[in-house]
Amino acid sequence: MSRIELCLPELGLDDQPITLSMWLVPRGARVAAGERVVEVLAGPATVDLPSPADGVLVKRLVDEDEPIVVGQPLAVIEMPL
Repeated sequence: MSRIELCLPELGLDDQPITLSMWLVPRGARVAAGERVVEVLAGPATVDLPSPADGVLVKRLVDEDEPIVVGQPLAVIEMPL
């Protein structure tokens, strides 16, 4: 199995604080590429982040309501070979 990190991408809202609002998928769940995994709040905007690949969400690296920054790893997804 290989692993990939889901990282916070550039949202174009650099002057706004960003917070991980809510996990949409539980740890251990299967995810498909493009499936919504986590919701982040950037100022007044809410953004859903998709899984970068098919696999299983094996680890959450950030808790809900925690501040985050662009490029920060949020989760680890284990992909089948």
